[in-house]
Amino acid sequence: MSVRAQLQLSMLSFFWRNGVETPEPLKADVTGSIPPWLQGTLLRNGPGLFSVGNTSYKHWFDGMALIHSFTFKDGEVFYRSKFLKSETYKKNLVANRIVVSEFGTMVYPDPCKNIFSKAFSYLMNAIPDFTDNNLINIIRYGEDYYASSEVNYINQIDPMSLETLGRTNYRNHIAINLATSHPHYDEEGNTYNMGTAIMNFGKPKYVIFKVPANATDKEKKQPALSKVEQICSIPFRSTLYPSYFHSFGMTENYIIFVEQAFKLDILKLATAYFRDVNWGSCLKFDKDDITLIHLVNRKTGKTVSTKYYADPFVIFHHINAYEEDGYVVFDLITYQDSNLYDMFYIHNMKKDVDKFIETNKDLSRPTCQRFVLPLNIDQETPTETNLVKLQDTTATAVLKQDGSIYCTPDTIFEGLELPRINYKFNSKSTGTSMAPGWSGHHIQARLQKWT
Repeated sequence: MSVRAQLQLSMLSFFWRNGVETPEPLKADVTGSIPPWLQGTLLRNGPGLFSVGNTSYKHWFDGMALIHSFTFKDGEVFYRSKFLKSETYKKNLVANRIVVSEFGTMVYPDPCKNIFSKAFSYLMNAIPDFTDNNLINIIRYGEDYYASSEVNYINQIDPMSLETLGRTNYRNHIAINLATSHPHYDEEGNTYNMGTAIMNFGKPKYVIFKVPANATDKEKKQPALSKVEQICSIPFRSTLYPSYFHSFGMTENYIIFVEQAFKLDILKLATAYFRDVNWGSCLKFDKDDITLIHLVNRKTGKTVSTKYYADPFVIFHHINAYEEDGYVVFDLITYQDSNLYDMFYIHNMKKDVDKFIETNKDLSRPTCQRFVLPLNIDQETPTETNLVKLQDTTATAVLKQDGSIYCTPDTIFEGLELPRINYKFNSKSTGTSMAPGWSGHHIQARLQKWT
């Protein structure tokens, strides 16, 4: 192997080799100076442990959560990291092997177990009890901080010491099986989020909920979720094929939910364990479907009756959204297919850099697109009229015969993912034609005031 190839492999191996904890604050070497106003702790979350004993995860999104903090104080920076001590983490370490299934890695009974234990394991997996390996984000509910992923479990952490304080189940407080890791926060400190009710909660639906800013129990007897408030629910367009969603948008008055053509196959999910396939394979993009865009008044909980729709695309991350002159404007990162997940299987990431690039060169590129939705529609407007009158955008919203609005986006540019904004501009326009304060929620960091 050439020196160049060895260097490339070493660079890529950074993504799948096991991380290590730094449990005590480690003072960083600072080049230059840090502004005196920068005081606080930046939290990051992501996969950090990819093998246990002789077993390894198959997908990068499966690695066990490693939480990082960067504390800024008086011109100095201190780093700390700890693994999330989830039930998944503890079970895997006790067994010295991976024993809990993840998104891209399905785990089966220990071959040494007897036939009864194996049969029981298969029975228990008919209705998946998802992992609590919360590796995506850090969420604030009230004054409590939680490591989160997209399942019904979240783990509370101490944002300063990074200790894991205990697990909370959404299902004990609101009727959902899954929830996003990318909530929104308003100026009062309230938290807004979305979930999916699939099993055991009546008619399948998407659920939008709010946790008040004052939800934290000062006596620590109840989790902040005990004060959760449901804003509204939206029925599935297709009962057995709910739309997958990773984030959503929010303006001053509206929640924006994109019901995309990237869907979860419920029957495949329920039978994945028996068919020897992972949960990730239960997501499919329907290129012949449409994209529905729902607007929900976040104060009244009522859904705008107008049907907004667009051509099919895949979306993981909203950027920002705002209201202007009777329109809702929002930016997304979109794809033309769902092949992005495949790129992150570990066996793909272990290829040398040139081969990795060659293999993935034809994947759909992330594209920043802007949609503009008219709120007020004159009943006398002729059909096939473009209702978008805003300047500096080529986005259209065309009135159709049945009263629905067919939307086409303005493509801003290609090649960007995981964007971020100054969150003070979330749900607001900066007055520029490019980006209304750009956001990226993924592995979102929270800046906590130093106390």
